[in-house]
Amino acid sequence: MDWLSVLPPLAAIAIAIWTRNVYWALGFAILLAETLAAGFNPALGALASVDRAAGVFTDAGNTRILLFCLIIGALIAYLERAGGFRAMVRWLTTSGTAAGPKRASGVTAASGVVLFIETNVSLLATGLLGKPLFDRLGLSRARLAYIIDSTCAPVSVLILLNGWGAFILGLLAANGVEAPLGVMLGSISLNFYALLTLALVAATILTGRTFGPMRAFDDAARAAPAPREDEAATETGGSLAAFLVPMFILVGGAIGFMWWTGDGNILRGSGSRAILWSVILATAAAFLFAARVPALRGKLVETGFDGMGKLLPAVTVIFLALALGDSLRALGTGVFLSGLASNLPMPWLLPAVLFLTACLTSFTTGTSWGTYGILVPVAIPLAVGAGIPLPLALAAVMGGGVFGDHCSPISDTTIIASLASGCDHLDHVRTQLPYALLAGAAATVLYAAAGLLA
Repeated sequence: MDWLSVLPPLAAIAIAIWTRNVYWALGFAILLAETLAAGFNPALGALASVDRAAGVFTDAGNTRILLFCLIIGALIAYLERAGGFRAMVRWLTTSGTAAGPKRASGVTAASGVVLFIETNVSLLATGLLGKPLFDRLGLSRARLAYIIDSTCAPVSVLILLNGWGAFILGLLAANGVEAPLGVMLGSISLNFYALLTLALVAATILTGRTFGPMRAFDDAARAAPAPREDEAATETGGSLAAFLVPMFILVGGAIGFMWWTGDGNILRGSGSRAILWSVILATAAAFLFAARVPALRGKLVETGFDGMGKLLPAVTVIFLALALGDSLRALGTGVFLSGLASNLPMPWLLPAVLFLTACLTSFTTGTSWGTYGILVPVAIPLAVGAGIPLPLALAAVMGGGVFGDHCSPISDTTIIASLASGCDHLDHVRTQLPYALLAGAAATVLYAAAGLLA
């Protein structure tokens, strides 16, 4: 397929930006990918698209992600109706912990750093915490989505005591690297994109200033009236335990279940199982707190389904994104893109080229995991042949993978960040992309310089 294999993801991005309708964009990209795979036969492509969509559920991990995203809607509904959010925001504000915009943003970002163990848990926990704080202080949901997304994803590849670290170690060992742990640890300080992204988040928090399209959202948020308190929460006054207990179960359960499913090794645990089990338990706990609210008696099940219904559009986007990812893998999009980095006239440019190739691959396919699976086996022999240190080449691939994972409109991580913060998905992509491009441009220069000095 060669160049034709990149048409579906490029079409998805173009249609999403043009129409601001991500459903049409993803659906058309799946149809185009399957039509190309079917020898340019649109009828067969349409039938194959249906099979591809149905095939999403043949992967238990995909099914768990979709169930998790539905159930989290019920959790949010119970936390809101039991007054948990209101009580937590009141405590953070009155205690001075998050009394102003800088402190509220700092608390939210710090939560994302602490919860490095699993990206989706981190995104959801920090989003649930930050949303009422940002609303009360007149900060935009777009800024919240940017802070949690640009904290949680980069931290996951810097503090590698998680599934990402285990995956990278496995790839290095499988491709003949003698000291994989040392190479992985050596890549941390060279992961320029992740470090620069976190630095931009810190600068945004400390200065309170934003640029690009996000500034208009900030201005609108400051001019908007304060949100009306939830009636049930007002009636009961809210309980701090109604927030803390479910959140402790969500985060603690995810870590505990990863340890359990990994037979005592968190790195080997199943993230999808852990997060689904923990969100079910957290929702059950939130249900019990909501049951104590008189106004909710007889309406608890309805409340949960209402919460899930609000997240159905986001779940649909994730479902389509997963189907598109499968189509692109079958089409060979990532393999083709990785091959572009192999014909280099100047070997010292290899780290920069690997980084840009990983950026393009992850942005157009929406997956860092897939990018690593494709490019790490390619990067190792290229680095050895060019005389480039393996940690530098690995850092370039990992940083580029994060670029797409946290700002591509078809990435499940980007979608979950939008979901957790209550921000329109395309608004989140549009406001975060200038920051990602700035960090990406600076990282490219640094990788070129590092390759020259290596």
